[in-house]
Amino acid sequence: MRLSIRHTTRYQFDDPVVHALQRLRLTPKTTQGQEILDWKMDYTHAHEELHYEDQHHNPTVLVAVEEGAQEVVVECRGMVDTQDNAGVIGRHSGHLPLWSFLGQTRLTRPGDKISAMVEEAARDSSDTVGQLHALSSKIRDRVEYKVGSTKVDTSAEQAMGSAAGVCQDHAHIFIGAARMRGVPARYVSGYLMMNDRIEQEATHAWAEAFVEGLGWVGFDISNGISPDERYVRVATGRDYRDAAPITGISFGSSAQHLHVDVAVEQQQIEQ
Repeated sequence: MRLSIRHTTRYQFDDPVVHALQRLRLTPKTTQGQEILDWKMDYTHAHEELHYEDQHHNPTVLVAVEEGAQEVVVECRGMVDTQDNAGVIGRHSGHLPLWSFLGQTRLTRPGDKISAMVEEAARDSSDTVGQLHALSSKIRDRVEYKVGSTKVDTSAEQAMGSAAGVCQDHAHIFIGAARMRGVPARYVSGYLMMNDRIEQEATHAWAEAFVEGLGWVGFDISNGISPDERYVRVATGRDYRDAAPITGISFGSSAQHLHVDVAVEQQQIEQ
C-alpha cells in the first residue's frame, strides 16, 4: 500500500525564546515491511543543527529555535510504501541488546492491578503469543480509550487504576505486563491510516514484543489488531520518552502550547 503523510506541528511560546533546542523523531524508519519513497521537513522560525540515529536506530533531527521566536512550525510530508506482514518485524537490530527491553521504566512498571491481569492472561493460554493476545484484549476491555484522560507522564499502573487512557497508555500497560512475563517489549510511535477519516489530531502508538522464532511482533492494543499495511513505524524505544515525536528544552519562555495536524491517505500505485 502506498501512503501519503502530512504532519504539521505548531508550538507557541508564552514569551519570546532566548534559546531552545528541539529533538525531532518524525522521519519514518527504513525497516521490514516499509520503504520510504520521499520525506521532507520544513521549518518556520527554526533550523536544523544535526542529523543522527539514536540508540534505537531512530532517525533524529536536532533543531534550534530562532532567538525571539514565539511560534515554531514543523511541517513533514512524504510517501511510504508498506506491506502487511501480520505485525511481524523480525530480527532484533539496534545498538541496545535485547535484554535491555526487559527492564521496567517509571512509565511501564507494573503495580498490583497490572500484576493481577498478567496472572489471568497466563491462565488463558499456554503459549507466548496466545498470552500476549490475551493481555492485549484484557487491556482494551479494562482501560477505556478516552482522549484527555491522561498525560504524557502518566504511568501504566496509574492508567490501569483509572480505567481510562489513550494509545500511549495502552502500549505502556502492555509493555510492562509483557516484561513481567520475561518477554522483551518496546514502544512504537508512528502513523495509522484511519478507515473513517484522513485528518487526525495526533500520531499513533502501539507496542512490539519479541517472540522466539518470530522476532519482534506488533500489537495495537487500542484497536485490538496486529499492525498491517495501514501502519507506518517512525520511532521505537523502551517507553514513550525514547520515541516521543518532539522533546526539548527552552529558556526565556514559561510555557508552550502544542497543536498537531496529521493526515494519512492511500495513494494509487501506477502499474
